[in-house]
Amino acid sequence: MSGSIFLMVIGAALLHAIWNALVKGGGDKTLSIAAVVVGQAIFALLVMPFVPIPDWQCWPWFVASIVLHIGYQFFLGNAYRTGDLTQVYPIARGVAPLIVATVSIAFLGVVLGTLELVAIGVIAAGIMSLSLVRQRDGVRNRGAAVLALVTGCFIAGYSLVDGTGARIAETGVGFYAWSSFANTIFYILIGVKVRPNLLQDLRGMGKVILIGGGASFVAYAMVVNAFMHAPIALVTALRETSIIFALLIGVGFLGERLDLPKVFSTMLTLCGAALLRLSKG
Repeated sequence: MSGSIFLMVIGAALLHAIWNALVKGGGDKTLSIAAVVVGQAIFALLVMPFVPIPDWQCWPWFVASIVLHIGYQFFLGNAYRTGDLTQVYPIARGVAPLIVATVSIAFLGVVLGTLELVAIGVIAAGIMSLSLVRQRDGVRNRGAAVLALVTGCFIAGYSLVDGTGARIAETGVGFYAWSSFANTIFYILIGVKVRPNLLQDLRGMGKVILIGGGASFVAYAMVVNAFMHAPIALVTALRETSIIFALLIGVGFLGERLDLPKVFSTMLTLCGAALLRLSKG
């Protein structure tokens, strides 16, 4: 992985942690997720005039991307309603690199070196080890853990689909901009059915729409672009080092506990990122 791609994905990881912290820090998690999704569409609209429309050959991937992102958004919101950022985020993000690497090797013909496989395993182990940490009140929340695990499966799914779709479309930002805008339309249509006052409630969410939506759009646009230049499994694993930033935000701004297991998990994740940078993938 080149230095420029490495730094791009690390920057995306920071932005990703920021918008997740905004969602978790908000009182209404469902509304916060909806605000981020709307913000993504606003930024997608700004980009769409300057990027090509995805070719018809990538439309199956385009549709699959929309479905998987909607599933991810709804499950993430439910998980954040019941668990801490430093519990939900690690499980959801930690399982994804393992699934993506397994599918890439088993079904997509991707060949990864020993050091790359070790790096992915170390990153996933560091992130997943945080699932053993007790939440703020000292009690493990199994319900939140299950929701986070399902969320992680959606993350793995849309990572593989978006990476493949972007390569077929030959435009990472173009593929994501158009799919993000379409995703927002369907998300809002479903959301209004579940919550009839959703659009009215979003009027007071300007900060989350602009900051959260903007950070989310830019972060994933950078990731999808990186998918075109490096193996999807490696990009996915490196992106999940966002847990380090999420941990710092959770402890520093959301008042969540910092203890030895969290420090150990963070150091393990950092070691995995260092190994990934040393690899030649």
